[in-house]
Parts: sequence; C-alpha cells; structure tokens
Amino acid sequence: MAKKKEVYKVKPLTEGKKNIIAALLEEYDIETADDIQEALKDLLGGTIKSMMEAEMDEHLGYGNYERSDSDNYRNGTKSKKVRSNYGEFEISVPQDRNSTFEPQVVKKRQKDISEIDQKIISMYARGLTTRQISEQIEEIYGFECSEGFISDVTDKILQEIDDWQKRPLDEIYPIIFIDAVHFSVREDNQIRKLAAYVILGYTLDGMKDVIHLEIGENESSKYWLGVLNSLKNRGVKDIMVICADGLSGIKEAIQAAYPDTEYQRCIVHQIRNTLKYVSYKDMKAFAGDLKSIYLAPDEKQGYEALQIVTEKWNDKYPNAMKIWEKNWDVLTPIFKFSIDVRKVIYTTNAIESLNSTYKKLNRQRTVFPNDKALLKSLYLATLQATKKWTQSLRNWGKVYGEFSIMYGDRFPV
Repeated sequence: MAKKKEVYKVKPLTEGKKNIIAALLEEYDIETADDIQEALKDLLGGTIKSMMEAEMDEHLGYGNYERSDSDNYRNGTKSKKVRSNYGEFEISVPQDRNSTFEPQVVKKRQKDISEIDQKIISMYARGLTTRQISEQIEEIYGFECSEGFISDVTDKILQEIDDWQKRPLDEIYPIIFIDAVHFSVREDNQIRKLAAYVILGYTLDGMKDVIHLEIGENESSKYWLGVLNSLKNRGVKDIMVICADGLSGIKEAIQAAYPDTEYQRCIVHQIRNTLKYVSYKDMKAFAGDLKSIYLAPDEKQGYEALQIVTEKWNDKYPNAMKIWEKNWDVLTPIFKFSIDVRKVIYTTNAIESLNSTYKKLNRQRTVFPNDKALLKSLYLATLQATKKWTQSLRNWGKVYGEFSIMYGDRFPV
C-alpha cells in the first residue's frame, strides 16, 4: 500500500515499479480513482495474508510444502473482517492444528488496523519529519512506509484544522495575548522565514484557550484588522485587554475592530528589548531597576521611576530606555489594576510555554517543506500542549472581581 502511493507521488519510477503498475492496470482494469482504492484494499488484504503465512512458517518451523515430524501443522484458514482506512474487508487468517498460532500483523481479537494513522499523526505532532516517521514505522512494524504515504495520512487533519479555525468562540474574553514564532519554510526552491501567529485568550472562567492560529502574511494594520474581524465573525463581541508585542499595525487594527479594547504592550517583550542593549554584567541590576517602573503603585509614580532609570543608565546605554518613553501610552493600562492582577497581564507564562512547544519543532526541523506542513505541525503541537490546560488560572476570582468593576456593564457579573 505504502509503496503504491510512493510510486504515484514521491520517488521516480524504476523499471520494477513500472512493471508493477503495468501489472496492476492489467489485473484490476483501473480507470478511476475509486478503482485505485478498491485495488489498494485488495492488495492490503493480500499483503496481510502473505505476512501471516510467513508468520505461520516461523511458528511451525517449516514452510508450506515442506515435510516435518511435528504434531502441529496447518489447518486451513479462518475468515475475519477488519476495518481499515480503505473500508471493511475480509482477510484469511491461517490456522494450526494445536491452535497455538498467535498472528502479530493482525492480532487475534484485533478488528481495526487503521491505528497506524494515529501513530503517524502522533509522531508528526512531536515534530518528526516524514522521513524520520518512515524510518520509525519500518523499525517498529517491519514494513516500508513512504514519505508520500505519511504526508497523505497527515493531510487528513487539514479539514479538522479548517473546522477548528472556524469554530465559534466565546462572546467575551477578558484578556487575549498575541505572539509570533518564526519558522523557515521552503517556497519555490528558496527558504524564507514565515511567522506563525497565535492568539491565546483567558475565558470568563479563567481557562486558557488558543482561539486563533495561522501562518501570517506581512504585518500591517490591514492584516491585523482581518484577523480581529475574523474573531468577530466567530462570535467575539468584546475583549477588555489585548496584550501583544510591537506588531506592525496592531494598535490601529484594535482601534478599528474593538474601539473599547485596551492595547497593552507586552511588558516581558519590552524588558527583553531593553536588555538587549545591556552588557551581561549590568543586566541583573538594570532588570531590577525596570521593576520600579511596572510595579509602581500608579501611572504617575511609574513615569517618575522611568525618568530615574533613564537618567541613571543613559550615559552608559543611551538607547536602552527610548522604547519606554516612545511606548508609554500602551504600557500604562496595567496601572489601573492591583499588583496581583497586573501579573496576570504582564506575566506571559501561558503563551511563552506554548511558544516553547512550537520552538521544539524548529529544533526537529530546520526547514519545513511548505506552509501546509508547518500548519499541520503547529496544530498538532497545540493539541498536545493544551491537553494539560484543565484548571482555571490561579487567583482568577480576584482578576474577575477587578475586571467586573473596571469594565462595568461590558463585563457580566
């Protein structure tokens, strides 16, 4: 089965493969795609039978037409129905006189042989390439599974991804985080960097939810407006706070799509962008001084702390604090909240943890063959990561209480 797909889709045709195709066309009178499916089903059944016969030879210790003094011998076959990805069909299971034969390719009580698809998808989710999966399948199961076949199997989740991307969302999200992770993708024989944009939201119950994931285009207000409008079309009526890094055009897009929503520049990214100008020996002291800004009791005292930190480090690092002054208007929404609630907004552990899962894919694959392969990997990695999200955010009651006061009628009590 795997080799059949390999012949049609991946590797160049050898003389042996050409002979196989010619024999198949003659044997099955193939004219349509449905004819190919029926041929594959028949071939799968025949392959399983041949493998079981080989297993029986090993079990008995002699071949089908060889003589033996053993009191155990072949005792015909027994018909068995199994389910596969090509539908349900019958296989002939060899029997022995002593009933001691235990087939491994299809076990005695096994009725479904399609689980190989799920194993392939599981390995794909962990970031393995199609070649690595092919090698693993051959090592574990003892048969060749082409890269083309594996790609076809994982393509089955594309409809699932499409449904997931269009699923209805909650009407209100108190906080959402937007971030990007970059990957290398091959396109037209060239390697280019593509951004994967992920939107993670906190629901009214304090549960984390990945509400959007896509391979992005060039950042612009037009692009982000399209993304935010897609959230509106999926049912999101209101968002209290959107926390993001300095994504091009995001501020203007938020004002257009959700004019009452506050844009909070990500404090974690702000700190990182500041410290990249700072030498290692000063980093700890500088980071400590930055805390005096975003942990200040209110905006006025935060701005005063900003001036003090700038004056202290300006001679040594004249460019480091410029982004704080420039972005001050989108760094200040957190000051209306208590320290505990601020931490929920500026501590991006949830999305950072998710991003670390995505970055593992980069370590597994230096280059993705296309953006479709990247999207499949990201989606499967998302499913793996979010399985652990079974509890609401710690101290969510305090967050909910402050938000319900700050945002009044917009926030349900």
